[in-house]
Amino acid sequence: MERENAIGIAFTASAYILWGVLPIYWKFLNEVPALEILAHRVIWSFIFVVIIVLFLKRKLLKNFFQVQMSQKRTWFGLFLASIFISINWLTYIFAVNTNHIVEASLGYYINPLVAVMLGVFVLREKMNVWQGISFGLAAIGVVYMTISLGELPWVALVLAFSFGLYGLSKKLIKVDSILGLLLETLFVLPFALLFLAYLGVNGEHSFSTGSLKTDLFLLGSGIATALPLLWFSIGAQKIPLYMVGFLQYIAPSISLILGVLMYGELFTKDHIITFTCIWAALAIFTISNIRQVINRRKVPIKATNVGA
Repeated sequence: MERENAIGIAFTASAYILWGVLPIYWKFLNEVPALEILAHRVIWSFIFVVIIVLFLKRKLLKNFFQVQMSQKRTWFGLFLASIFISINWLTYIFAVNTNHIVEASLGYYINPLVAVMLGVFVLREKMNVWQGISFGLAAIGVVYMTISLGELPWVALVLAFSFGLYGLSKKLIKVDSILGLLLETLFVLPFALLFLAYLGVNGEHSFSTGSLKTDLFLLGSGIATALPLLWFSIGAQKIPLYMVGFLQYIAPSISLILGVLMYGELFTKDHIITFTCIWAALAIFTISNIRQVINRRKVPIKATNVGA
């Protein structure tokens, strides 16, 4: 059991670390428009995922298409998921390559709280008092940033809500993450191909016309997308959900550090106040979740009469 936990933590943490350092990868493509990067990311992700499925998930394919994909709800859920994850990918690439990494990290800090909100309003789940307090603190942080900067932190909010809605779509259908990604990329693949064809006809595409570095990084975008997801799908199955929730803060923390220290983005007093609200909210949220898990695991001991 301890070995399983250790393997699970290693894979899950590795996935979040890789997600955290991805800004470095996208920065190598800052001369390529975000929409073109997204198109390449979809195409090469699909090809890489097909290879993974053929090697690791082939036995599940028959059941996946005959049973799960026979339901209209699954098709619709994966179609919605493909839209939300495409919006998320595009926004994140745009954020990194326009020097909004700090704001992007804020979005992924907010995301767990957005997920709770969606659960309450869409799935009619109950929010406990501490979760309500954490959500209120996060809202105060976002409102403060909006007032102090004079504009809505739309990058953070789009990232948080698009990924939250992506998670909600996947939760409603419950399919294997890698097989789900195969269909999600397949749904948007025609649009990606058409867009690159349009760029090619107009002589505006970056692939094979620029540097070898650009070509290699565009080709590698599929691996950069699918590999952490594969690690996550392996690791998350081996550890408790609260541990997954705790580890998820690795990615935005790394991104925040990279944005400030490596790429020189501003982190002002207003940012400190906003992030302090968010961090306090997440601390309360995490502790509340851990306590819930511990309470559920407690098995009441029934009194028995012993003696004559």
